[in-house]
Amino acid sequence: LAEKSCEIVASILQLPNSLLQLDLSGNELGDSGVQLLSKGLSSSNCKIHTLRLSDCLILEKGCGFLASALRSNPFHLKEMDLSYNHPGESGLELLSGRLEDPVCKLELLKTDDASVSRTRPCLLKYACELTVDPNTAGRNLSLSDGNRKVTRASEKQLYPDHPERFDWKYQVLCREGLSGRCYWEAEWSGDAARIAVAYKSIKRKGEADDIIMGLNAKSWSLRCSPDSYSAWHNNKRTVIPSPSSRSRRVGVYLDWPDGTLSFYSVSSDTLTHLHTFHSTFTEPLCPGFWVWSSVSLCQILHLRHSVSNRKRWLLHRFYSNLKNFITTFENTSVLQPKDKIVW
Repeated sequence: LAEKSCEIVASILQLPNSLLQLDLSGNELGDSGVQLLSKGLSSSNCKIHTLRLSDCLILEKGCGFLASALRSNPFHLKEMDLSYNHPGESGLELLSGRLEDPVCKLELLKTDDASVSRTRPCLLKYACELTVDPNTAGRNLSLSDGNRKVTRASEKQLYPDHPERFDWKYQVLCREGLSGRCYWEAEWSGDAARIAVAYKSIKRKGEADDIIMGLNAKSWSLRCSPDSYSAWHNNKRTVIPSPSSRSRRVGVYLDWPDGTLSFYSVSSDTLTHLHTFHSTFTEPLCPGFWVWSSVSLCQILHLRHSVSNRKRWLLHRFYSNLKNFITTFENTSVLQPKDKIVW
């Protein structure tokens, strides 16, 4: 939903109604949208018990608007879901204060990002275009498909010397250094692979094990094999329980500002959470791979555009339905208890 839609929803909440649940998860409301929505939540006519705002791009400022709404109307809201947002410490502190307020009825504030599964369309809006950097490829790797596929070669490739090239034969980085919120997918084959990110300052020369991504302090990796996963950073391994549905496609979501790096097993439109690293990143991160057989960057930008087109269609349908909703609302003057709105 766009800001205009939030204003309409807020207007509805300010009218006499008995709505108990409102789910706006997955919409790019941002702080400005939450500010508009909070006007409705502040109204004494708003009786909502459950408010879900998961993955709505809410920052500290937006949390301030929600906390203010709870101060104005503390008597009804019992559960608020703010998972997959970026409230920061001060935002969480503002909302946690409402939990401690004896007048406020808020009982549950959900901010946990480590859920077991997540829908793919939620992350496709962060999809980015990546290409492998030939100047970093180890000499036993060959590149194809417009530098989107890396294959382990039996013979050394005739690459020129380059200061950024890995001496380790089976490792490579992408060109792009990422410092925002980005999502990409890679598909691997063979007995093993490492899907990773690394600082550009990672060591390139020599063939000691500490060059391998995940075995040093400047890289993070997910090691994949047919029967197991493990997460690696600074040579520390975390064994990951294998999901029931195994896939050789891995989704990676980097939230650089928030200091999280998450790996998912991709199956259809479902992402099964494998592991999340928490860190304070100090440099842009380059996606990279350690290759046993082959690793391919998946083309997903067109899927992001498909999601955007569907959102436009849904928004058009929303406005059409809203006219009917308001007409019905005006005729009945009050919504029936336990009604629910989900957008």
